[in-house]
Amino acid sequence: MKLGDGVEQAIHSVTMLSCLQLGSTLSAAALAEFHGVSTSYLLKHLQAMSGAGLLEAVPGPKGGYRLARAPEKITLLDIVLAVEGAEPAFRCNEIRLRGPNPYSCKPAAPCTINVAMLRAEQAYRAELRRVTIAGIMADLKAIDRDGAIAARTNGFLALHERKSGNAA
Repeated sequence: MKLGDGVEQAIHSVTMLSCLQLGSTLSAAALAEFHGVSTSYLLKHLQAMSGAGLLEAVPGPKGGYRLARAPEKITLLDIVLAVEGAEPAFRCNEIRLRGPNPYSCKPAAPCTINVAMLRAEQAYRAELRRVTIAGIMADLKAIDRDGAIAARTNGFLALHERKSGNAA
């Protein structure tokens, strides 16, 4: 299964937004700059996550994006579904009913290939559902022994975080 680049950008953006102070926002342009990606492409995914209730889009001069839920309430599955949609990755088109020697009538049993693929996708989704942004941040903190990652992030936020008195 191949996920689009937007999924990676979305997960990194949500992780970055989890570092904001309560009530603060970060612009789409700042998120794109930090990750070295296209603002317009990232904006499409930020809007999708906002529509899915993962992010809050705040208008105005202090506007931007912030989490709409606590990091422990946002899973990787939430982000993937917001960006990629809820459709299964594998779609059975019943090709066993085509070709020079198709079934002469609709088979009584479901396509075993489709059943296997859906079972695999359920396992994949269950694992994504298990991983939260809070868990990713805890893992990141554990590997950032010298504090270089935190310093990079905090330095960038010091310049770009839009502080506001309105908490989410």
